[in-house]
Amino acid sequence: MEVLLALALGLAVGLATEPVLNWIKKRSRATAADLEEVAPEVSKQLQVAVGLLRAAALVIGPYDEVLLSNPKARTLGLVRGSRVSPEALLDMIRSVRQSGQAAGSVLNGSREAGTPVVELATRVAPLGDGIVLAIADDHSAQLRTDEIKRDFVGNVSHELKTPVGAIRVLAEAVDDAYDDPEAIKRFAGRLIAEAERLSELIGQIIELSRLQSDDPLLQPEIVEVDDVIADAIAKCQELARSRSVNLTTAVTPGLQVLGDQRQLAAAVVNLIENAINYSDLGARVSVSSRAGSDDGDDFVEIAVSDNGIGIASEEQDRIFERFYRIDYARSRSEGGTGLGLAIVKHTIGAHGGSVNVWSKPGQGSTFTLRLPAYERTPDQAGAPPLTLGGIQ
Repeated sequence: MEVLLALALGLAVGLATEPVLNWIKKRSRATAADLEEVAPEVSKQLQVAVGLLRAAALVIGPYDEVLLSNPKARTLGLVRGSRVSPEALLDMIRSVRQSGQAAGSVLNGSREAGTPVVELATRVAPLGDGIVLAIADDHSAQLRTDEIKRDFVGNVSHELKTPVGAIRVLAEAVDDAYDDPEAIKRFAGRLIAEAERLSELIGQIIELSRLQSDDPLLQPEIVEVDDVIADAIAKCQELARSRSVNLTTAVTPGLQVLGDQRQLAAAVVNLIENAINYSDLGARVSVSSRAGSDDGDDFVEIAVSDNGIGIASEEQDRIFERFYRIDYARSRSEGGTGLGLAIVKHTIGAHGGSVNVWSKPGQGSTFTLRLPAYERTPDQAGAPPLTLGGIQ
């Protein structure tokens, strides 16, 4: 963090001062009517320097306007339009501008209601003439990992005991029924089912552990939401046919987000499989996407809806907990492990988004994934993703 800060400060002071000062001089000579027409000049070198930082970075002007920000800053919600969003960060920026001394702090917050707490190790430094550089490193993933480690052993040991115990009992039953071919065949079938359940559980534990150590926004790619939904639908078609479930889509074409396509597709697959498994034969499952905006922040929503058994209101706060099952008997009969929704929540949270659920018993459920939208401006074609605050 300190090395990145020193690098950014050196580049910012050496590369940004002249063009930014030119802009300040222009603004000082401009009348009030001209202010909106004067656009800041930001050097290409500074754009590259800020864009290369893994941490969220933004350059703020003397009037608290965001002159430059990288995608990570917008993903974390530090920028809304051309303004700094969190009040605590804005207070730090103003204090540093006034004192002329660099400052550091840990800022806590939440991207949206119901989402995990975000912890940002933040450093703010003055560049002169009211220009301020802010760099924020997201420690949320490490906090989530530490929390999961604390209860991982207890949860996993409990969940593994069930199939392992069943396999042992069935193996003893096979041994006792050595002279009864029909009984051996029946017990062998149940052994295979328990072994498959154990294999799926271990696979999902490994997947969750891998997700916890992989930040999809460290080296994000531009992901086509259409491709994510198409991939998920293709993987769920066989399961849908086996239960005579009608899969339909209603997508807004051309939507894009930043992140990992494989992870996002796996999250949507989890939701579709749950919708199919917890619906009656012949039910309908719909997958849709849309674009939206909330207080200047553009987002993309992917929704999976069903007309299945639904979820009671008192259960809805717990369904994203690891190993939690609404209907344990039905979950086991369908091969569920209780980890699917935990994986979905972790994946979407790591992409800077949130998961919401609407459900009523007997009426069905709708799970909605909300992700920060990615929009490439014309002058960014072929260039690394970067956003200039206040510049169209």
